[in-house]
Amino acid sequence: MTSVIDISQRITTKGENPLIVFTKSKQSQENSKLERRLQELKFKQELRKDWILFIVRDVVIYSTIILFILAASGYSLFMHIYR
Repeated sequence: MTSVIDISQRITTKGENPLIVFTKSKQSQENSKLERRLQELKFKQELRKDWILFIVRDVVIYSTIILFILAASGYSLFMHIYR
């Protein structure tokens, strides 16, 4: 079994770009905590981005479109009344 480990270590460290092999047993408790924290931060960042897109798209743009339609129809009605 030690020969298999030696061969795998030689394969992963050979060449200009060595392969990096991660296993659960090699990760320390701190690494797993940092990864969990990183995943939480990424999730919060995506959630903020989704909320910003929601506010810009659904609130600002749709409200502007509705106000433009109401203004155009009001102007059209005004022009038809005073003709």
